[in-house]
Amino acid sequence: MRKFDTKVQHLKYKVLREVARQAWQKTLQEHLLQIPKLIAPENQSSVYCCIHKERAILAERVQLAMGGDLQNPNVIEVIGIACDGCPMGGYEVTNACRGCLANRCEDVCRRGAISFDENHVARIDKSKCVGCGQCAKVCPFSAIVMRRRPCESACKVKAISQGEDRAARIDNSKCIQCGACVYQCPFGAISDKSMILDAIRCLQESAQNRMLRVYALVAPSIASQFTYAKQGQVIAGLKALGFDAIFEAAIGADLVSLKESAELAEKGFLTSSCCPAFVKAIEQGFAEMVPFISHNRSPMVEAARYIKAHEGECKIIFIGPCTAKKAERNKPDVRPLVDAVLTFEELQALFDSRDIDITQLPEDELSDASYFGRIFGRVGGLSEAVAQALSEQGIPFEVKPEICDGIEACRAALQQKQKGKLEANFIEGMACTGGCIGGAGCLTHSEKNRNGIEKYGQNAWQKSIRASVELLDSIFDRLLG
Repeated sequence: MRKFDTKVQHLKYKVLREVARQAWQKTLQEHLLQIPKLIAPENQSSVYCCIHKERAILAERVQLAMGGDLQNPNVIEVIGIACDGCPMGGYEVTNACRGCLANRCEDVCRRGAISFDENHVARIDKSKCVGCGQCAKVCPFSAIVMRRRPCESACKVKAISQGEDRAARIDNSKCIQCGACVYQCPFGAISDKSMILDAIRCLQESAQNRMLRVYALVAPSIASQFTYAKQGQVIAGLKALGFDAIFEAAIGADLVSLKESAELAEKGFLTSSCCPAFVKAIEQGFAEMVPFISHNRSPMVEAARYIKAHEGECKIIFIGPCTAKKAERNKPDVRPLVDAVLTFEELQALFDSRDIDITQLPEDELSDASYFGRIFGRVGGLSEAVAQALSEQGIPFEVKPEICDGIEACRAALQQKQKGKLEANFIEGMACTGGCIGGAGCLTHSEKNRNGIEKYGQNAWQKSIRASVELLDSIFDRLLG
């Protein structure tokens, strides 16, 4: 059965699975050099020049699976030696060039970057070209085109450039760690650092000390993933891994809805704070908008705070689709609350590292949040929840949301607000297209993912936000036994 969208994801998964398998057996350091050979046998064909380069790249992937470069604060890293398969990029002359007599491209180029070969076909000197695009505009055959690397096209905040060695470079001052480049790179040369070893350590510590409990906090978007099994079997799989209980991050979403709606009514204008990549985009590119960011933390943080306040000493591992959640977890005030963040890709590797076939497990139950908490996983869900929370609390305020699907839409809305041209009083920002269901750490990115979230929400026992929040203590008591 196919569990991933792309072969790049599958390769990443295989590395994570082998690293996790050795970690469970406590033989990781001993067998570290063997992992690339297990994944790329001698007789296996390679897309690279030789098996030696492939294994060198795999060794880099292993390091990322073990946490990556600790000196680099960014959770997204470039595997330099894997990043040489893309064209140089920039403006290029295609075979549509007819070698015409007009030579308008040459005339308009102020840098002298265009010349002609013996067949009068235009050529662009990349050392002189500044990428102004004037030549492309005047070509009557549209023979000059802009070619961009997939990672550069995916990065809407322009944090990626090309180094002298042709490898991608990430500008940490611009990067919002959304992971769009990770999913779009066709060579897997950009990847997120993994916390899978941290998660395994937590579970191993709990197995040795049963007084220390480990809880999984799962994002609502899990309903759109693991489509080859039933959701209850995924929950049973988490229990088989050693988690003592599984909580919905949607519980945190219910808490956020009540607080965020009240704050919106008090201030009159607000931007959402649930998507860490959106918040980062505001902080790095729209400084004057920072005071308008909701002071409420994300559902992950709110739920983790509630669990630790209720339970005391325990470990909490968040599981979701988001690479930016890893960056959020690394914030000093979040670290005490969330002990590790895993993506759905990493959870699949964790299951298989223990040879857990979730399709063979009986279904288990998940804690119950409201319909509105669960639909946070798709774009527009947060705005619906805020409107519902205002109604349930009897707050006489009409929310007029600007629902932003993807970081480009987010930036456009923020720019409109800066210019005083935005009529909305609430900006719901989702950096990933479709919302969390489009996150870089998803197994699949199907258009059907929205349907999975909607069904998940409709199946909630609690139809109101307040009812869900009022029953939190009883839900925790039931799950914790």
